Amino acid sequence: MREIQFREALREAMSEEMRRDQNVFLMGEEVAEYNGAYKVSQGMLDEFGPERVIDTPIAELGFAGLGVGAAMSGLKPIIEFMTFNFSLVAIDQIINSAAKMYSMSGGAYSVPIVFRGPTGNAGQLGATHSSNFENWFANTPGLKVIVPSNPYDAKGLMKAAIRDPDPVIFMESEVMYSDKGEVPEGEYLLPIGVADVKRKGKDVTVISFGKMMKVALGAAEEMSKEGVECEVIDLRTVRPIDYATCVESLKKTNRVVIVEEANPIAGISSELTYHFQRHAFDFLDAPVIRVNSMDIPLSYSPTYIEATLPNIKRTVEAIKKVMYKA
Repeated sequence: MREIQFREALREAMSEEMRRDQNVFLMGEEVAEYNGAYKVSQGMLDEFGPERVIDTPIAELGFAGLGVGAAMSGLKPIIEFMTFNFSLVAIDQIINSAAKMYSMSGGAYSVPIVFRGPTGNAGQLGATHSSNFENWFANTPGLKVIVPSNPYDAKGLMKAAIRDPDPVIFMESEVMYSDKGEVPEGEYLLPIGVADVKRKGKDVTVISFGKMMKVALGAAEEMSKEGVECEVIDLRTVRPIDYATCVESLKKTNRVVIVEEANPIAGISSELTYHFQRHAFDFLDAPVIRVNSMDIPLSYSPTYIEATLPNIKRTVEAIKKVMYKA
């Protein structure tokens, strides 16, 4: 099977859906003439023209609102944020318009829109360009929130997101756009809300999503050298969460470590921890351990970045704790 980059998988997904449905269009800063800030939309302007690949001013509130209105009118916008840190400028349109419109209109208006772009740390970008808002959006009824970890999942989930009748938050990572992975030539879609077991194991369940899957899988590889076999689950979607897959794994391993880039308070890892103690308490042989970023704004300093973010070393320590110190 061919290998393509993460950015190429996203581009294929969007382009295939735009060829399939004339109502789909892409709008955002630098998506057209510049071929995308991260070259995700490279070549799309040439194929689809300026009416369907639309450059915008630096005005997230404005073009997010235009997208919501277009979706209510029967179009299917893909709205790119150069980073989800900038989505805060448009969060009223996302939360109070897109997410709530179907309910507030009594089902008269659906909002088939995808808000996409990079999330989280991407190196020395400073605190205001390094936040994780997956848990913020996942807290909002009416939204679906997808955070893929590899090119195959990214393409299948992006196509599903574009066809979904409801608003979808699709969160990527700047440091993954060049990652390569196997992606089949033919069309395929992946169901939203279904986790994937990336590595089978019997001793401890490690759960993560997005680029933190590299940390989870790296820690599992390290532990395998000591004879500990980790089952590694990629959530892929954080709203809805596939609780069933996670609980079934817990029932097999009896131990859980959750790796999440966001800060620890009110995160996806907190939600999962509550769910385990509420619905699978009798299967736990050790307390659930979360590996999050430290509860501070992310520094510009690479030394502080390394100390702040989840990493393989901290995850290995957490796995050893649930294995040996329960």
